[in-house]
Amino acid sequence: MANDISNRFNDLLDSGDEFFKNFGRPLMNLSDSFKELRSDVQETDEGYTVAIDVPGVDKKDISIDFKDNTLTVSAKRQSFSDRSDKEGNMIASERSSGRFTRQYNFPDVDHEKIGAKYEDGVLTITLPKTTEGQSKTHKIEIE
Repeated sequence: MANDISNRFNDLLDSGDEFFKNFGRPLMNLSDSFKELRSDVQETDEGYTVAIDVPGVDKKDISIDFKDNTLTVSAKRQSFSDRSDKEGNMIASERSSGRFTRQYNFPDVDHEKIGAKYEDGVLTITLPKTTEGQSKTHKIEIE
């Protein structure tokens, strides 16, 4: 149902006019860049799964923490070397670098059993549910 509503909303904005396609987005559209840490979040009876695109990031440059029901994912991507020719010509440069953070709120998570896996530029975090509230800080290691 939520997808149907979202699709109908997107169809309303998709009039073929570029102004309306980008309505509500910032002037500097970063939607295709790494800066958003795009993710999918799924919930089952057993827990949550978060899959985050982090292309071009080394596993050692990703940090995952869970504190007070908040999952925080931070990643940094190093600067790229200048690939322009000797005259400084570059046709396009769209790759980004820097430090990026995203937070998610998950109630009733067993923080001792949180797991993370990084493969092919996708970070997948599993957060099993518990019936007891836990508020300790817990650093998650990536496999």
